[in-house]
Amino acid sequence: MDETEFWELVDATREAAEGDPEEQADLLVDRLLALDPDMVLDFARHFEARFNRAYTWDLWGAACILLDGVSDDAFDSFRCWLIGQGREVYEGGVHDPDSLADLLADFDEEIDGDGEELGYAADESYEQLTGTVAPDLGIPPGASEPLGAPVDLESDRVLAERYPKLWERFRN
Repeated sequence: MDETEFWELVDATREAAEGDPEEQADLLVDRLLALDPDMVLDFARHFEARFNRAYTWDLWGAACILLDGVSDDAFDSFRCWLIGQGREVYEGGVHDPDSLADLLADFDEEIDGDGEELGYAADESYEQLTGTVAPDLGIPPGASEPLGAPVDLESDRVLAERYPKLWERFRN
């Protein structure tokens, strides 16, 4: 599976789920079950690489604004959700987190921002297909600390200055 096929699967399931991340995860499992186990592992590698790439202080600050505060675990779920939004939103958000103010048409704090189940879709599919747990993906582990300069996630002033568009749209 190449990068284009990865994003096509993400987009197709998001559209079919009408933006509901839990429904998207279920649809993703169904779609992955139609593939062979090696393709499922390829999908998992693409997902994990993007999950690791999104482990940045800048993105964590943006998530804090969108979700009104974000713990470690909630930030993991947010990164899964961000991948589930598709290539344009993901790449834009990773490159310039403040651009999420323009890239997200709607954002409902009750359902958006939590894509934890998306993070398990490949593992679940692989296990159903093979009856075994997915092997090591053979990619470098993620960083132990977020990349980039730390952001004071508790300071409204810092968040408002660093992410003016997000702050204006989602916190005012």
